[in-house]
Amino acid sequence: MSSLRILFSMLIASISVLLLGCGDANTGAMATSTMSTGNPISGEGMPNPNPVVTRNWGDLPAGREWGSTAGIDIDPIDGHIWAYERCGAGTFGGGTPVNCDTNPVDPIFKFDRDTGAVLANFGGGIMMTPHGIHVDDDGNVWVTDFANNAARTKGHQVHKFSPDGELLMSLGTAGQAGSGPNQFNQPNDVIVGPDGSIYVSDGHNGQGMTSNQAMAEGIAEGSTARIIKFSADGTRLKEWGQIGVRHGEFRTPHALEFDSRGRLWVADRGNHRIEIFDQEGNYLESRYMYGRISGLFITDDDMLYAIDSESGPTNHVGWRNGVRIGHIDDDHITALIQPFERDDRVYQGTAGEGVAVDADGNVYAAEGPNSLASAGGAFTKYSTQ
Repeated sequence: MSSLRILFSMLIASISVLLLGCGDANTGAMATSTMSTGNPISGEGMPNPNPVVTRNWGDLPAGREWGSTAGIDIDPIDGHIWAYERCGAGTFGGGTPVNCDTNPVDPIFKFDRDTGAVLANFGGGIMMTPHGIHVDDDGNVWVTDFANNAARTKGHQVHKFSPDGELLMSLGTAGQAGSGPNQFNQPNDVIVGPDGSIYVSDGHNGQGMTSNQAMAEGIAEGSTARIIKFSADGTRLKEWGQIGVRHGEFRTPHALEFDSRGRLWVADRGNHRIEIFDQEGNYLESRYMYGRISGLFITDDDMLYAIDSESGPTNHVGWRNGVRIGHIDDDHITALIQPFERDDRVYQGTAGEGVAVDADGNVYAAEGPNSLASAGGAFTKYSTQ
């Protein structure tokens, strides 16, 4: 090829690049969002689309102190925020001195997404340790109750409330952990599928089982790691999964979400991955670039927000906490909302467990026991501006 032809080809290529840069504004925005630079593991150089941090977001009723949480969701009807806090308990699980049994205040809140004002507050006296929360298309609020009280009269259940707090349905046997036909063993999260079926992720212990022997012993002792599917009226239909590392197995299925294609996404926290299934429990694919995931949220345009609250120097070396963002089509991170810095978690920081995104792109984090003190309250709002 002659030098003249080479020069001409370079000129055409340069013009093409310029034309692409001057194209439709939406096209330009899409190109920016899918071509991120930086390290998605360490967080170095990653763009942060929500740089404005509001600590201790949300009003608190007089006389109460914030406890930890792990769940938060968006009302599909009016766009406001549903969440819970654990009745002043900064620690978590059975045996804690403060919980929603010993301090039976109302744990479930609805907040105005703009002002943080309390719009609804209910659920007192029913639960022990709320863990997962979901708002269905009709505005009903679903909450999992993770641990049992000392009297074994509460816990290991899933509750459905109307938007004004009426208890409509309870699944599971109160206070009785197990794998029987009407039992849960540490239910983590709940979600209603596109056809009204109910899905519950059950079993929290697996994430601490870091050897084949430990997993085998956990299974023998009755620990679970499974997804249970119910019909809309609460009839148990099927289940899949156990403690393990193979696809279709879990070490703590901590959170659930559906995408626009009707696929069920499971945050498999102990295995540092997301597992994707069809509605019958058939494994489809996985995602590995989102860290040690505690919470999931998928927006209407299929952007995935996954919050990493637990990566640390001894369980996921080098992975920074925070909210990783990417499109559901690829295992690729386009942005990272940075965590709170902590001296005892050098390079990694600390972040919440639950995550939700409103219509304006503002992100809300539910702060768990690991991040409550750093965040200054049960909820943090990360605004776009």
